[in-house]
Amino acid sequence: MRIQEGVYWYKEKGLLDANTYVIKDEITLLIDPGRENYLVQSLEEMREDGIDPKEVDLIAVTHLHPDHCNATASLKEVSGAKVALHPTQIEYLDIMPEEASRFLGVGIAKEFEADFVLEASLNLGNIELRILHTPGHSPESICFYASDKKILICGDMVFEKSVGRADLPFGNEGELKRSINMVSALNTELLLPGHGAILRGRGNVKRNYEFVKEFVFV
Repeated sequence: MRIQEGVYWYKEKGLLDANTYVIKDEITLLIDPGRENYLVQSLEEMREDGIDPKEVDLIAVTHLHPDHCNATASLKEVSGAKVALHPTQIEYLDIMPEEASRFLGVGIAKEFEADFVLEASLNLGNIELRILHTPGHSPESICFYASDKKILICGDMVFEKSVGRADLPFGNEGELKRSINMVSALNTELLLPGHGAILRGRGNVKRNYEFVKEFVFV
């Protein structure tokens, strides 16, 4: 579903599935391919929006929990895209998917590796994304921030009136608080979380951060 010029949202489809986002520019980036058993449906929804899977140039993930990354290898096979990972994701690649899969009771899909390493920013053409390391829900969690579009793709860091769990393997509530405090200072008009509804409007995003800080972190 197109939510803004060049930005698409494919909603979570079942238990433990994640939202998938596509940014279409000179380079087309897909963030969080989700679980492998929903991949066929996600690709069909993309085609309905006029996006051929082979147009996807890069695959990235907000973190290495299976509901966000299990379809990565299969999507790479279908699309021919390269996998871009943050240095901390590469550090945890051998342990996090297995540990989180065991904790969540979800099978592990095909293994994948990084084709190149994400740095502080990623230029897609007209859109430049800042890559923000935001540990807490997991130590290798990252966010993607487009300052021109005022968009934040935040994975499982924060949701509408909620935050990501910090009791999963390697989670840390103190780091999660610090990460949320950091991103809450950004000028964000479109908050795109890893699950649930998106938040539109700077006022709504700001009020959501205030709610989380007052009622979730007590």
